[in-house]
Amino acid sequence: MSGVAETCIYKNPSEPIEARVKDLLSRMTLKEKIGQMTQIDRKVATPSAIKDLSIGSVLSGGGSLPFEKAQSADWADMVDGFQVAALESRLGIPIIYGVDAVHGNNNVYGTTIFPHNIGLGATRDADLAYRIGVATALEVRASGIPYDFHPCVAVCKDPRWGRCFESYGEDTEIVRKMTSIVSGLQGQPPEGRPKGYPFVGGRNKVAACAKHFVGDGGTYEGKNEGNAIISYDDLERIHMAPYLDCISQGVCTIMASYSSWNGTSLHSHYFLLTEILKQKLGFQGFVISDWEAIDRLFGAESPNYCDGILSAINAGIDLVMVPFRYELFLEHVLRLVESGQIPMMRVDDAVERILRVKFVAGLFEYPMADRSLLDKVGCKLHRELAREAVRKSLVLLKNGKDTKKPFLPLDRNSEKILVAGTHADDLGYQCGGWTVTWAGSSGRITIGTTILDAIKEAMGGDTEVVYEQIPPPDTFTSQDFSFAIVAVGEAPYVESGGDNSELTIPFNGADTISLVSDNVPTLVILISGRPLVLEPWLLEKIDALVAAWLPGSEGHGITDVIFGDYEFQGRLPVSWFRSVDQLPMQVGENSYDPLFPLGFGLTSNNKKL
Repeated sequence: MSGVAETCIYKNPSEPIEARVKDLLSRMTLKEKIGQMTQIDRKVATPSAIKDLSIGSVLSGGGSLPFEKAQSADWADMVDGFQVAALESRLGIPIIYGVDAVHGNNNVYGTTIFPHNIGLGATRDADLAYRIGVATALEVRASGIPYDFHPCVAVCKDPRWGRCFESYGEDTEIVRKMTSIVSGLQGQPPEGRPKGYPFVGGRNKVAACAKHFVGDGGTYEGKNEGNAIISYDDLERIHMAPYLDCISQGVCTIMASYSSWNGTSLHSHYFLLTEILKQKLGFQGFVISDWEAIDRLFGAESPNYCDGILSAINAGIDLVMVPFRYELFLEHVLRLVESGQIPMMRVDDAVERILRVKFVAGLFEYPMADRSLLDKVGCKLHRELAREAVRKSLVLLKNGKDTKKPFLPLDRNSEKILVAGTHADDLGYQCGGWTVTWAGSSGRITIGTTILDAIKEAMGGDTEVVYEQIPPPDTFTSQDFSFAIVAVGEAPYVESGGDNSELTIPFNGADTISLVSDNVPTLVILISGRPLVLEPWLLEKIDALVAAWLPGSEGHGITDVIFGDYEFQGRLPVSWFRSVDQLPMQVGENSYDPLFPLGFGLTSNNKKL
């Protein structure tokens, strides 16, 4: 920071933010400005690159960890190391480190893992979403990270989409309601704050990111990164509306979608990114690209890569998630600016927006991790909150073969019970994608309670709990069970890896259900990020069915309800189709004939919620 006087306006926290932005911008070289527009992955982030190139942001892509089972303090050490390099640059501009903390600080071992958004949508509880935002912000900041790529405010119109579980539901009003999580993450802006101006309410809050702008949940046949074929009026009414709520709460950043609208990529859509989002809606934070979006959409190896950069930045992308080939990116942007193809005014606008968020987030005053927050990570209070979220997210779809004789709640003092299924004792499956690694995995991947763990704790001391993942036939001939609990569902997935045109229960889940329910009265718990095919013959066999979505680390939330300590409250945030041939379904159309309609849910005495 040599040569920069301590009396600089931008270094004075008592000066207005806009004066600080203007002052700092006036001191920056073109290369420093372009550096600020660049976000790189931690794997390629060297101290020299950050310091000498004035890199604006570093991120951890899904699963990009300091080392296996790295805990929050280890993450804070890593982020602080990068920050030291940034503060040693000529102007001392801090980096803003970003991470996908989409159901708690899910990249970090030992954190609280909340239900994925689809489950929260089933609660329709805006206050719960707000409180989860508060807890998530604390755990993210404890790891030294001030920026969260969350929430996803997509309206999922087709469950074949691999990101259905990241959506709060198919109804725009449900999604709008759950945007309260933004104020939980960032804090609530004071009255009279300028419209569209970003806000972060202190060191225990994070800059949030509404994503993916816009129409990602409305693509043809639910294809990830596909094409939304829709009128502007419908795009605005269905898919854009939640962004207005986020902007009114001072959301700091918005991420562009990989998808297209009527054939034009969102990353190169000047009309939507600039004319609508920035000008009409008055958004004053920064617009960030998605991971490798320019490479993916235009090809890093092709001559078109430079054209892609030109198109994206001129369309209104401010911060580019490069994330690896940053030298090539910087070289191209410099050439495009020097040749006049990217106007200097566009560069200054992008850098102003990035600096504005950094000032708002307090990074110039408090660039380093706050270690006093470490005791909040995975704390009892947060795990109780996650348990509450699980309870409220459960949707009871069937309760008793005779509705006058409810099967639930279960008797916790039964003599012997059977627990079965691929998902009964698998924390990784329970958490889903975006957990520790990008795509998620199976097993004891973090600290938490499986459904089987919770059942064993919930049962009376004299009850024998027999666990067989796939019970052999002699299980039933040699033993007498009061009832069975079968937990089946999807393996973890993310993004295009989750696109699925069949939506049957994986791992021969239907066969496991059938085998057990032929022999024992059975509760089925479905662990999935979306509705799955439930054939009539299978539904008839089972005694009770609960949609538990992707509940996260706190399996006790399930036993709290199935054993009757709490009532079922969840209602479907999406329509449950009979057959994939019906997709996409639209409430209100004459052809709408679901197995269970949007909003369906029962109480334990079979009253509709």
